[in-house]
Amino acid sequence: MEERRQHSRHSIELQLEVFDLHTGQRLGRVADFSADGFMLFSDKPHQADTLVECRLVSEQVIDGVCEVKLNADCLWSRPGADGQHCWAGFHIVDLEQDQAAALDVLLKHL
Repeated sequence: MEERRQHSRHSIELQLEVFDLHTGQRLGRVADFSADGFMLFSDKPHQADTLVECRLVSEQVIDGVCEVKLNADCLWSRPGADGQHCWAGFHIVDLEQDQAAALDVLLKHL
């Protein structure tokens, strides 16, 4: 498979939960993370080729940052080995300049 990432992904020790920006519904937990996107571990499958407006919420405040609001495109979704969870890959497609700075703060603490 061709590697298309421009930034390396990092496994994270920081717990980041993802929520739909409009409904507040929990979408899952971030499993790995980069400036370009993230892999999500979830209780329900996500639809590939779907744009999601979401909040990445940190369990702890880091340098004044506890969440990042962004738009992400679901590139793929696969069931987990246990049949009860799923994995999904998201590409960050849009975030405001202040949110990009907040994302950088979180990335520096991985």
